Amino acid sequence: MATIPCPSCGKDVSDKAFDCPSCGHPLRKPKRGLFGKLFKWTFILFNILMVVWLFGGTNAAMKTQEGLQGAELAGAQIGTGIGVTMILGLWVVGDIILGLLVLFTRPSK
Repeated sequence: MATIPCPSCGKDVSDKAFDCPSCGHPLRKPKRGLFGKLFKWTFILFNILMVVWLFGGTNAAMKTQEGLQGAELAGAQIGTGIGVTMILGLWVVGDIILGLLVLFTRPSK
């Protein structure tokens, strides 16, 4: 086991330590494991996908409503509202599940 001097107090500290036991100065940050990195990037990519899906879906729905009138337009708008609600619901449920997985796989000292 090698020792290094603490940058704050100068005492010798193990090179495996995260904090100095004398003054509490942080020496290095704990890193995520493989599953932690996988869940974190899945969470980020899921949110990007949901943003693209939401804007792409509403844009496509608006383009199809351009030539409609009356009851057809009302039905298309109701369908768009239902679709947006379903996307937002899926987004919330997915974020809760993936967020918990990211939280439980965070690095610890």
